[in-house]
Amino acid sequence: MVWMAREEAELLAQYAVVFEPGDPARTGRVVFWDPAGGAPPPGPATGEQGAAELVAPGGAAGEVTLRRVPVLRLPLADALPALMLARGRAGTGAHRAAAFWGGALALGLHLTARERLLPGVSAGGYDAWRAGPLDPEDARRLRELAEAAPAEAFAAPGTDPAELVRAFADAVADTLPRTAAAPAATGRDAFAATAPQHVPHLRRWAEEISAGLDSGVRVSLRIELAADGGRPPVPHLVPRAHSLAHPDLALDADELFRSADHALGPRAQAETVLALRRAAGVWPPLERLIPVPGRLVLDDAEVRELLSGAAHRLAAQGVDVVWPKDAARALTARVVVGADREPPAELRSFFGGDGTVGMRWRIELDGEPLTDVETAAVAEDGRAVVRLRGRWALVDAALSRKAREPELPPLTAIEALAVALTGYAEVGQERIRVAPGPWLDALRRCLAAPDDGGAPLAQPAALTATLRDYQLRGLRWLERVTALGLGGCLADDMGLGKTVQLIALHLVRQEHTHSRGPTLVVCPASLLGNWEREVSRFAPGTPVRRYHGPGRALDGAADGFVLTTYGTMRLDAGELAGQRWGLVVADEAQHVKNARSGTARALRHIPAQARIALTGTPVENSLAELWSILDWTTPGLLGGYGRFRRRWIAPIEAERREGVEEQTTARLLADLVRPFLLRRRKTDPGIAPELPPKTETDRPVALTGEQEALYRKQVDEVMAEIRAGTGIARSGLVLKLLTGLKQICNHPAQFLGEEDGLLPGRSGKLALLDELLATITAEDGAALVFTQYVTMGRLLERHLRERGVEARLLHGGTPVARREELVRSFQDGAFPVFLLSLKAAGTGLNLTRADHVVHYDRWWNPAVEAQATDRAYRIGQTRPVQVHRLIAEDTVEDRIARLLESKKELADAVLGAGEQALTELTNAELANLVELRSM
Repeated sequence: MVWMAREEAELLAQYAVVFEPGDPARTGRVVFWDPAGGAPPPGPATGEQGAAELVAPGGAAGEVTLRRVPVLRLPLADALPALMLARGRAGTGAHRAAAFWGGALALGLHLTARERLLPGVSAGGYDAWRAGPLDPEDARRLRELAEAAPAEAFAAPGTDPAELVRAFADAVADTLPRTAAAPAATGRDAFAATAPQHVPHLRRWAEEISAGLDSGVRVSLRIELAADGGRPPVPHLVPRAHSLAHPDLALDADELFRSADHALGPRAQAETVLALRRAAGVWPPLERLIPVPGRLVLDDAEVRELLSGAAHRLAAQGVDVVWPKDAARALTARVVVGADREPPAELRSFFGGDGTVGMRWRIELDGEPLTDVETAAVAEDGRAVVRLRGRWALVDAALSRKAREPELPPLTAIEALAVALTGYAEVGQERIRVAPGPWLDALRRCLAAPDDGGAPLAQPAALTATLRDYQLRGLRWLERVTALGLGGCLADDMGLGKTVQLIALHLVRQEHTHSRGPTLVVCPASLLGNWEREVSRFAPGTPVRRYHGPGRALDGAADGFVLTTYGTMRLDAGELAGQRWGLVVADEAQHVKNARSGTARALRHIPAQARIALTGTPVENSLAELWSILDWTTPGLLGGYGRFRRRWIAPIEAERREGVEEQTTARLLADLVRPFLLRRRKTDPGIAPELPPKTETDRPVALTGEQEALYRKQVDEVMAEIRAGTGIARSGLVLKLLTGLKQICNHPAQFLGEEDGLLPGRSGKLALLDELLATITAEDGAALVFTQYVTMGRLLERHLRERGVEARLLHGGTPVARREELVRSFQDGAFPVFLLSLKAAGTGLNLTRADHVVHYDRWWNPAVEAQATDRAYRIGQTRPVQVHRLIAEDTVEDRIARLLESKKELADAVLGAGEQALTELTNAELANLVELRSM
């Protein structure tokens, strides 16, 4: 199988498709052609350009004729991406014939995933898997698919749609189970290797294996409850034979064996006996039906065996068990949480204490709970049929056991809340549906709809600002979760006013005795001044002090703000933990996204009535970061990290890899965290309509000759080392390669370490930056220029100074006082170009004087890049903002830029891990990514 780019797949999906069967089935070819007479596009290396005799439109309108047309033939394995992309997209870019075969592929994949595979030997004597056994639903779907085929899908003369669709399903079944590693794993090539194996001697073996499994008859087992006066009815099992060719045609076994003259054909009796003999290997009581099947009387134990798993095992063998509609599946067990207690008198102490919530099984009939007397009847051991409310119901052993032993281990208060929010609980290793009790359900509805249309909480009188509507709703949400003694993460986009909402929350909490107390704000050192100014501005008279630097002390901390840094907090966690805090706030909470770091552990050590995290990127690289933040704000909600990874991360990643459209696990996780994570974007309706427009532009630039030579040399030399490397050493070499290529794309002087070297004329990016800044400054504009490399920032500062452009550089080593001075000077118009290190200046700065943002190089993480852009595009900005991303053409930067565009679709779930994720690429994939391509 060859790798196909999405662009190639989208192009191929626009062409008509026919299928040419092969012997064996996996050698069949998918043929792409243009009914209008044009040539198909070049395909992968495994493709074969040629011609075929096809029925195609003729010269006159509406006429068709048999003519020879150019085609592209691909092995089925290599055509999969194009067909899957075309599926269901007819009329929206994909040709209807390609969409049809995409649907046939989906059906073939479904059969293969269910392990409906039979070994066989082809007409030519080759090993071949085929799709089967087919149940009636499979046969119906294949038949309906063939009936719906467009003409272009069967343009080869003499083609029978039903036979060709079945041949295609066999080709899928014969292709997918085979891998290069399979022969070594199985110890033989037949039925494992991709290359055809000539095995005529295995034909009889394959026929014996498949005998009856893929016949024209399917068998089901119908359960009937025969009335017996007032006593419990006697369960009967009735075998029934169904025609695969005509699914509506079926006969009970006693009728089938009464005479050979029936519509199912002369082999139906023998095939039915064979099917029942195989089924008896799964469930031995069926042996009593052989040699002449008829009705079979079942005892209670046998009915319970069928109910408790035997029916599922039979269904896996193609034998369905059909239960009475009025007796089966009506009786169910459901877990209920919190139904056995009154609502807590005080939720805040309930969630903050050691209270538990009961969890138990509840037996229901048609969704209605049973009474205690009815439940006792179900609990009676050994009874398979029970009369409830005027009808008979079937009871399996597991259901009876749940009725006898309904109590389950209790949950903590926060665990019960998590169960109520998702509707699921884990019992053992099984995820099951749960019904919350009335009070818990009311709390769930309250939390699940934080913006439920009610009147926003009035802003506190002491706040000297007018909050916008969305900020008032944010305040209401913050007050609600903290009033419960819980916490949350305010994840508004940068620039939407998280700080003022938090200050308003502090003031609201001071109005109530139970929540009054000082607020500890932990933030990066660069934000201390900003917090101090904002508190003094919006809450004048509220005490605010810094706990930072020599001589720091907590004496006198009362009901105001105490501001400290993450570094100081880590050093003084013990002293800070000794203070009674009404609220602890972690600003730029991505600094504690690693729960195992010393900073995160120290923060967890500080007790508080409530905790709030502020961040614009609750997930930068993985869901583990979301867990780290919420496990601090709302401990226990997501469970321990090991459980969180098993319960959430692994299934979500699996759903994404498999392309599952309905990502159930991701939706359940969203239901769970939504009440505790408020996420608003500038682009959301009604959030910040007063913001001016923002224009983002990718600006490709060509490499200079020097850059191109350095780039090729770096690829050749380091790729040779990577191919010879393994494990951690190889990962390090990959990062070395990528870093070197990015530096070469920036400027040769950065890569070569030339601090005082010549700069003009050696870099395409630098030349474009000069042009951009000349235009920006001529129009009296101002620009932020971001680079992830301090070295590159210093080179740019020297270059601009030599050109007479006023510019300043801010990076991670800039002292706090100097940092604040630079920000103030830029905002006051002292210089037009602000050079910024991305990690040091990507958060916490208000630089609304800038109307242009230039990303000189890219961080390869959309969330981090967006945060940097938001230094200028935030509330207070009055001019349109233009974002320029400089990208070296035909390089790794160019290809990563395309990947970043697709990554935006996943920004709310799992964002990529930047360069680190690329260390997992194979050598071939990596070489394809970094290759310098000339257009």
